[in-house]
Amino acid sequence: MTTDAEDETINAMTQDAAPQRLLLVDDEPGLREPLASYLERQGFTVQQAASAAEARAIMREGLPDLVLLDIMMPGEDGLSLCRHLTESRAIPTIFLTAKSEATDRIVGLEIGADDYVVKPFEPRELVARIRSVLRRTARGMAETGVVNEDFMFDNWRLDPLKRRLIDPEGAIVAISSVEFRLLMAFLEHPRQVLDRDRLLDMVQGREAHLFDRAVDNQVSRLRRKIEVDSRNPQVIQTVWGGGYMLAADVRRVPSGPA
Repeated sequence: MTTDAEDETINAMTQDAAPQRLLLVDDEPGLREPLASYLERQGFTVQQAASAAEARAIMREGLPDLVLLDIMMPGEDGLSLCRHLTESRAIPTIFLTAKSEATDRIVGLEIGADDYVVKPFEPRELVARIRSVLRRTARGMAETGVVNEDFMFDNWRLDPLKRRLIDPEGAIVAISSVEFRLLMAFLEHPRQVLDRDRLLDMVQGREAHLFDRAVDNQVSRLRRKIEVDSRNPQVIQTVWGGGYMLAADVRRVPSGPA
């Protein structure tokens, strides 16, 4: 449950006077164009791209608040673009996919997608999913408390407002939006055992309980970035039969250079 103050912060972040910006990437104009028109009628600003290359060009001019991304496209596919977005940009992403098999959904979640919608879908449901992901992203920032504070742990630093992870030498380490939320879950609950169900609820939300392996893979990815030896993790430890635990003290410091 969020407090009244947190709700006000979330509302300010998700219902700002400026419309939230979506980037719709799909090679089918018969779906993309009417969907963009519908989303604009729902109050969003929508940019369209027919390919991953076009999407990359658009984002060089400015980043959207969320990307709607088709998996199957000519040239670079949606999985590859999603991996780039979540690892280098930390942009929330929802997959639009014609594939209904669980394997495809698992792959999407594992590489960092925030949600997925299987075609054909009800546009109102998609809007609800978009708003849910945007709220969850905003809530992740609001729940950090004072927004001008960073988290320090094991000589690492996380700036939650900029979603910037800084290693002990001061270098910025790219982190996906899912890895960011996973790390935030640990930082908010240091030295506490968090089981998979709880982590999945915090990180993925809808239907994540169907994919227990998704959180294991995301923990493995995060370990490869912050552990000296990811095969012998000391910061994020496995508690057999229980889940995972951040085995480090956490403190908050004013934002700025370490």
